[in-house]
Amino acid sequence: MRLLLDTHVFLWWVEGRDDVSRKATRAIADAENECFVSVASCWEMAIKLSLGKLRLDAPLQEFVPEQMAANRFRLLPIDFRHVIGVAGLPFHHRDPFDRLLIAQAVCESMTIISADRTIKRYGVRRIW
Repeated sequence: MRLLLDTHVFLWWVEGRDDVSRKATRAIADAENECFVSVASCWEMAIKLSLGKLRLDAPLQEFVPEQMAANRFRLLPIDFRHVIGVAGLPFHHRDPFDRLLIAQAVCESMTIISADRTIKRYGVRRIW
């Protein structure tokens, strides 16, 4: 299965926090699954860092690649199809980062790992 980690899940996972559900933990830890982190999540982290709403143990340009490699996560680029996909989404969610992640999941037939219940309203498969 191809899994797209929501930004908060990526951060909770690499921090080793217990906030990740058991079901999500099993899915991420399953070597049969491919886990992806979107460039949109990297952009969201960059903005939150600049606003002082996020702190990391290392600069973002080191933190993300190190954690991606250490956790066997792959980077999902933002494609024009993903951007166009956002335009067709209903406004169940106003967060632009989440809307892009949803569009990516739809375009790429991925399952999102997220605590956000609103995501299911888009017909995207969600694990939590």
